[in-house]
Amino acid sequence: MNSRKILMFIFSLVVLGGALLVHSQNQNSSTIRPIGPPVRIKAPLGLPPVPVPADNPPTEETISLGRRLYYDPMLSVDNTVACANCHDPRYGFTDGKPVSDGVQGKQGARNSPTVFNSAYYELQFWDGRAPSLEKQAEGPVQNPVEMAHSLKGVEEKLNADASYREPFALAFGPGAITFEMVEKAIASFERTIVSGDSPFDRWKYGKDEHAVSASVKRGFVVFTSPKKANCAACHLVGKDYALFTDNKFHNIGEGADGLTNTLADEGRFVVTHNDADHGAFRTPSLRNIALTGPYMHDGSLKTLKDVMDFYIGGGNSNSHLDKKIHVLDALSGQERADLVAFLQSLTGTMPADVGPPAAVRGERAGEKPAEGQ
Repeated sequence: MNSRKILMFIFSLVVLGGALLVHSQNQNSSTIRPIGPPVRIKAPLGLPPVPVPADNPPTEETISLGRRLYYDPMLSVDNTVACANCHDPRYGFTDGKPVSDGVQGKQGARNSPTVFNSAYYELQFWDGRAPSLEKQAEGPVQNPVEMAHSLKGVEEKLNADASYREPFALAFGPGAITFEMVEKAIASFERTIVSGDSPFDRWKYGKDEHAVSASVKRGFVVFTSPKKANCAACHLVGKDYALFTDNKFHNIGEGADGLTNTLADEGRFVVTHNDADHGAFRTPSLRNIALTGPYMHDGSLKTLKDVMDFYIGGGNSNSHLDKKIHVLDALSGQERADLVAFLQSLTGTMPADVGPPAAVRGERAGEKPAEGQ
């Protein structure tokens, strides 16, 4: 074999190898996309455009399907627990409990974070273990305490349910139902649960001086001033919008025993194994904070006053306490009251069409209806 033939043979192998690699990557990447025309999720006053992944643009069909799935307990192994059990619009898209109840009355270890504005988080869950709302949907389904099911088991249930065939086909095209479709539909619905246009927003971004009281305005100064509470160091407020989170993880001392220097929950460290992440949890947004108690990752603080007292005391001492946490006992009684008034001004509007769909509302007859349904 002459040198030219050898070179041609090597070139052919390289081309074939590249083709096989591309094919393998395509096999591993998502090929499921909504088939309907994308719709725009309008962000209310005080919030930036809603982030949307390229492979899951929201459509009317996926949002409607996701809404139904969100309220359907068939995602759980015994048909008793839906997403809405722990993230109920009647309780600010939480459940109003310190920690949540799952199948057979089993109790979780953490407080249910609100779904309000979860589209703006870069990572999901208190410890950031899910990279997207889509992947977040897989967690509760497989958690033995929450829904105690499997992704394959959910697929089998949905494929056997004739009432779901048409909605899935309209959303993703004909064929078998997969959990990737399920998580994309739920995530698209959850991205519509955005709440802004609060009294604070109408004052700060709408330039309406009559939207809030003098106490709220003073509370905002306390909230943002580095010489006062300096809450805005982590709960960010921007020039054009405010997420009230830095999308980072901090150890604020909740759940720490200062005497033994131990942590009841290692938080972000379990995910990253980074020493700096011991006892660190995601900074929650403060929007609608008056609706979403009890507070902290363990639900241990019942009221906003309790939260205030916790921070004024400088949290609980431990070797991983964030350097931004310090005693705030120099705040006067008036400043503390103003700060609470400011937090209460962050209650925004409930978006439309996020409550239970008609079929589910019928099953919950006699219960208090959710706003925005």
